[in-house]
Amino acid sequence: MGKKKGKTRRIAGRICGILGILLIVLVILLCSTLVLPRFFGYHMYHVLSGSMEPELPVGSLIYVCGGAPENAEPDDVIAFYGSLEDSGIITHRVVKNNVVSGTFRTKGDANAEEDPLPVPYENYIGSVAFHVPYMGKLLTGMTSLYGKLAAVCIVLLGVILNMAGSHLSKG
Repeated sequence: MGKKKGKTRRIAGRICGILGILLIVLVILLCSTLVLPRFFGYHMYHVLSGSMEPELPVGSLIYVCGGAPENAEPDDVIAFYGSLEDSGIITHRVVKNNVVSGTFRTKGDANAEEDPLPVPYENYIGSVAFHVPYMGKLLTGMTSLYGKLAAVCIVLLGVILNMAGSHLSKG
């Protein structure tokens, strides 16, 4: 009986240790998706509206790389500051890049018409390099106070599981 109980404790210890490490690695991976792209010149934004669906679904995380606005080509998807104070950051497709006037004509894929106002070059943030569907919601949640508290709790749970696993494996 003693051998079987010891073996069960060691197996439970290994499972706890593995779960603890997986939880810690999960939080590190999620946090790295917020930090690492910035080192390579990318800005990250969460898609909040359906104006670019189906290309960029609501909730997507988009990675935007800066560059010279005059190099943007028609059909490129760009991010820019809206002309109105409350419009925030907009991501639409370039219809025409007018280098002479320093403006873009843009349109959301899901919109029937072009945007009513041209976008001046000074509002240009960059071109969308790639996107990850639904990841924007998750990472926006992680950057909130509750998300940060949840991340800390998950790491603490991982440490506790790892310590429990180490203790159980010794017995």
